[in-house]
Amino acid sequence: MAHAADQDAGPEVRLRARVEGVVQAVGFRYWTVRKAEELSLTGTVRNDDDGTVAVVVEGPQAVVLEFRRWLRSEDAPGRVDHVEESVSPATGEFSGFDVVY
Repeated sequence: MAHAADQDAGPEVRLRARVEGVVQAVGFRYWTVRKAEELSLTGTVRNDDDGTVAVVVEGPQAVVLEFRRWLRSEDAPGRVDHVEESVSPATGEFSGFDVVY
């Protein structure tokens, strides 16, 4: 398992993801925070009015990719049907990982 402390984790990146499926009222935000904290990633997660969940996560590229794999896996709560995403350089604006209301 990759961790933020790994020497070869790559450059710091930002993943923005819009998660579609059965992802509200199933603990999705709670488990997303737990997974991000387990991987020492920073960012935010929020429910959107259209039933999707928006995730912004920053950290070493290899660790962000591990989080991305989890997001698309059967280990994520609910049912993820589609993830629209983009990756860019990290901005460093987050100090932790929080739920945004």
